[in-house]
Amino acid sequence: MISFYFAGIRILDVVKLKWSDFKDDRLYYVMNKNEKPLSLKVPEKAKAILDFYKMNRKNNGGYIFPFLNEVRPNDDEDFFTKTRNATKLFNKFLIRIAAQCDIDKSLSNHIARHTFGNIAGDKIHPLMLQKLYRHSDLKTTLNYQANFIRRDADDALDSVVSF
Repeated sequence: MISFYFAGIRILDVVKLKWSDFKDDRLYYVMNKNEKPLSLKVPEKAKAILDFYKMNRKNNGGYIFPFLNEVRPNDDEDFFTKTRNATKLFNKFLIRIAAQCDIDKSLSNHIARHTFGNIAGDKIHPLMLQKLYRHSDLKTTLNYQANFIRRDADDALDSVVSF
């Protein structure tokens, strides 16, 4: 849910979130994939999740979530292993949730990014979506959103068949 509430932030970036990334009700982070900085307000629903994890704030080595609490400093291999294991664990739980909810689609961590895109679809201007997704090129955003934007196609179809 944190991924979704922050415009589809990638799971690796979620796992790496630290309390120090939050200031004045904003998230400040640099996207791992392309090293682009971004600042987003913290939505109320995200605050509720963060508040839940505050009780363990001192036990997680500055990280919000416990997956990297025992990572060895300056050990890139240990860091990689722990982030990969966290990703696998999330996917495992998503598969269980899908089964319990009779969802017949394949769920994965990346689905939060797609869910955000699907809901954002026709509601957010492509230039703002480009900023939220941290895409370098607007064409990438437009190609990405082409999977989710249906209103124009639906309206075009209706204009022909609804006479």
